[in-house]
Order: sequence, then C-alpha cells, then structure tokens
Amino acid sequence: MAEAPKNILRIGLPKGSLQDPTLDLFKRAGYNIIVNSRSYRPSVDDAELEIRLLRAQEIGRYVDHGFLDCGITGRDWIAENEADIEVISDLRYSKATSMPTRWVLVVPEDSPIKTVQDLQGKRIATEAMGLTKTYLAKHGVKAEIEFSWGATEVKVPELVDAIVDITETGSSLRANKLRIVDTLMESYPQFVSSKGAFADAWKREKMQRLTLLLNGALEARYKVGLKMNVREKDLQKLTDCLPSLRLPSISRLTDPQWVALETVIDEAVVREIIPQLKSLGAEGIIEYPLNKVVH
Repeated sequence: MAEAPKNILRIGLPKGSLQDPTLDLFKRAGYNIIVNSRSYRPSVDDAELEIRLLRAQEIGRYVDHGFLDCGITGRDWIAENEADIEVISDLRYSKATSMPTRWVLVVPEDSPIKTVQDLQGKRIATEAMGLTKTYLAKHGVKAEIEFSWGATEVKVPELVDAIVDITETGSSLRANKLRIVDTLMESYPQFVSSKGAFADAWKREKMQRLTLLLNGALEARYKVGLKMNVREKDLQKLTDCLPSLRLPSISRLTDPQWVALETVIDEAVVREIIPQLKSLGAEGIIEYPLNKVVH
C-alpha cells in the first residue's frame, strides 16, 4: 500500500460557470482532475492536492477562515466578503473569453436614470450587496438595496429601478433591452492563500509552483510553435519578418548551408505568415500546439 503524503494542500476550485474553464486550465497545466457529478471532492493525479468544488462566492471566506489553504475565486468576491487573504497570482481567464468580468449598474434602455446620482431614493437589486453599498457611499447616494437570489436582470423595471449585475460581454444585457450606466469593478479570478498556508514554507512553494504552471497554460492559449528549415543566406530576411515571443532558436543542420529555426508566435497571425515564410525560402514548416509557455 502506498504511503500517504506527509504534506497536503487543500484547494477550493469554483463550481458553476467557471468550473469547466478552470478544470481545463488545470489539465493544460498538467493536472488531471476527475469530477463525480454527485461529489464536491474531485480526484486528482497529485497526491499532495486535496480539492473541493465550491461556489466562487464562498471560497474567499473559507480560505480566510483556514478551512481551505488556498483557492481560486474572483477579485470581486474577495472584496465582497472582505476576506483577509494573500493573493498569490492573478489568473486572466473567464467563463467564455479572456476578458475580465464586470459588475455593472444596469437600467432599462428607456429609463430616465443616466448617472449614479439619479439613483437617489431608488431601489436596486443585486447579489453583490457589499460592492453596491461601497459604490453608492463613494458617490454620496442613498438608495434601497435588496439581495437578489438570481435572475436579477428580469427584475427591472417592475420590481426595482436598477440592478447591479455581473457581465462578461454584455450580450445578455443587450438582449434583455438593458443599458449599462456605470462599471463598479472589473474582476479576474485570483489564486489566493490563507495567511497560515502562506506562512508554511512547503505550502507556499507548492502554491507558487502550481500558479507558475497555471499561468504558463494561460500564456499558451493563443500561441503556437513554428519549426522550419531555411538556407543560411535567407535567414536574416526571414527573421526580420518573424514576430517572435523571444529571439528564435536556430540550430545547425548536417548540410552547412541550412539551419533549423523554431519560434513561438500568436496563433492569429499564422495564416498570414506561413505563406510569407514560404516565399522567403522556408521549407518543412511545422505548426504545433502549446500547453504551456513559461517566461
């Protein structure tokens, strides 16, 4: 029987809309997580990790209280819960894009409300009570704020005058004929640690190594590797046109008149640059996907 590891890092990952992109990120970072649909305790191929799937709204609080060593949750929910925790790293991804999510003040398209000052004495529904109270206080506005249990966007204008809701692209708001008045906060997920775990040398190093790989996977999302052979006499004009993440790697071939070149570029430019590279003398061009790019 295998001996249980002496050190365990308890980590909370977000369930719900961020669950699939988070699990995919871990997979690209090298961690295979298997989720049972009826369990909040996924298995992972790292005996030093103990994972819990929890609502992102709760993770910061559980990390703050020491029930979890660390976790991934939004900057917004850390602020909402006033969690006293250490931020190890920003993780720039969202449920659908690489854009940050935004907490926005929203009204119907035909509402007379144009600025936050127009909310004086009005009613606002939101899940982010703390963020909304702080925002109104900052602008010197007094309004009635009520907690929304979901489907917030359907509550205007019949039930409330305005809502504070979260959006990534704004498409759902536009589809419901709603208008954004102001942005309260932009938020990305953050990898956070409890004070106690951060003070533990083994746990701190484990978290730093983990976030290095996660950020490497994020960096590789929209990049590809390119390999090609080129005559040495054509090398300079080819490298001059090559957008490179770093200086390209160049290796000698058995034929002294040829070299092999390898680089990393944005995937969006590949379709334009491969024909150009070919016209400049490159041969044997190979494009390949990347899992991680670590600087």
